Amino acid sequence: QVQLVESGGGLVQAGGSLRLSCAASGRSFSINVMGWYRQAPGKQRELVAVISSGGRTNYADSVKGRFTISRDNGKNTVSLQMNSLKPEYTGVYYCNAAVRPRGTEVWGQGTLVTVSS
Repeated sequence: QVQLVESGGGLVQAGGSLRLSCAASGRSFSINVMGWYRQAPGKQRELVAVISSGGRTNYADSVKGRFTISRDNGKNTVSLQMNSLKPEYTGVYYCNAAVRPRGTEVWGQGTLVTVSS
C-alpha cells in the first residue's frame, strides 16, 4: 500500500515563500497523477495543483503565477513551491496520488500552512 508523507508547512508572513514536499513509499507501485489540495478553515478541500507522470500541470486560477508544482518520478516525490503568499492561502495542504493501474487515490496526513497578514 502506498503512503504519502508531507513536510514543509509552517507560519509565514504575507509575501513570503514556502516549499512543500511529499514523498510516496510502498512496495512495487506506480503513480499517475500527483497533486496538492488545500482545505481552509470551514471550507471544503480544493485542488491547488496537479502534475502527471509526464510533467503536465494544472493549477487553480487563484495560484497561477505564484505556485509551481514539480515532481521527481524516480524518487516518487512531488513538491509545491509557493511564492508571494497571501493570507487566503492559509489551510491544511494535502498531498494526493492516483496509483496505477486503477487510479486509486491516496492522501497524506496534511501539513498546515499559515500566512499572516
